[in-house]
Amino acid sequence: MKFIHTADIHWGMIPDSDKPWGKKREQAIRLTFQGIIEDARDSRADLLLISGDLFHRQPLARDLKEVNYLFSTIPGTRVVIIAGNHDRIRKSSALLSFTWAPNVTFLMDENLSSVYFEELNTEVYGFSYHTAEITEAKADNISLPASRRTRILMLHGGDAKHVPFDRNALAASPFSYIALGHIHKPEILLENRMAYAGSPEPLDMTETGPHGYFIGEIDTTSGHVTSLQFKEVCQAQYIPLVVNVTPQTTNTELSQIIADEIRKRGANNIYRFRIRGMRDPDISFDLDFLSGQWNIIEILDESEPQYDFHALFAEHPSDMIGFYIQALMKDDMSPVEKKALYYGIHALLMTKDERSQP
Repeated sequence: MKFIHTADIHWGMIPDSDKPWGKKREQAIRLTFQGIIEDARDSRADLLLISGDLFHRQPLARDLKEVNYLFSTIPGTRVVIIAGNHDRIRKSSALLSFTWAPNVTFLMDENLSSVYFEELNTEVYGFSYHTAEITEAKADNISLPASRRTRILMLHGGDAKHVPFDRNALAASPFSYIALGHIHKPEILLENRMAYAGSPEPLDMTETGPHGYFIGEIDTTSGHVTSLQFKEVCQAQYIPLVVNVTPQTTNTELSQIIADEIRKRGANNIYRFRIRGMRDPDISFDLDFLSGQWNIIEILDESEPQYDFHALFAEHPSDMIGFYIQALMKDDMSPVEKKALYYGIHALLMTKDERSQP
């Protein structure tokens, strides 16, 4: 039996909504999910497991109709869904009165329930959120009678406020596979037994690395997962990079360095740069100009002006510049103290230059 495990689609979200590429990221979420549906059809997957947060917020009827259409295009694949903390079931939820395609089962109960697929001899268990938080460890003590059925557990959580669980307790549970959601980074917690699918598309700059879904196979005779492979499908990644500068680096050169780094990795990705090293004290990097050329979500200038403080002190032993250096400079300066020293000296030197002009 072949299954696809995904979660945390967050349909309807606009990542980086304040950036020029925000609308494109919203479209990427939908297109990537559509691609997962097509993969399910092409690979003839028996099960599609969506372990919570299919929607970013309470879905409207139009959202339900859109995803339901996609599910209707894979009638040979049984789709099982649970609600996560973002798309939790509410009293006024459109989910409560919506009619899904025949191949879709939404386990909406807040307590553990299941659906049995006789032709697969497989029973899928799960429960949905009805509140924003669930602090109870609802999955640690699941007790089920002996059975020859293949059993799968769908679970959304893993932190203190969202269904905390004990890995060892879950490992001892009678499930062939535990399909986890809520954590957006893909991770296998127990080989061929338990995994976070992660979000198919990264949703903010902290979610670096590859994103996609898991595709696995279960031997229904033994009930064991015989293969579990991650497939990367995201259209863009958030990539953090460090650029080192020297006192010879100019704005134009820095712009060229950043452009080269982006071209190497792909202009479709989204970047976060840290500028480090020593720079010419007379150079001030134009961060707005750099950010405007590419998909750069943040540039942090952590470079330091290369002042010769000993020479400056020798030149200004008895004026404000000398007193400032003497008061702040020490061998074990913290980053904050260093910045205070650099910015203070820069301001004092600029003031001195202005006063010396005719």
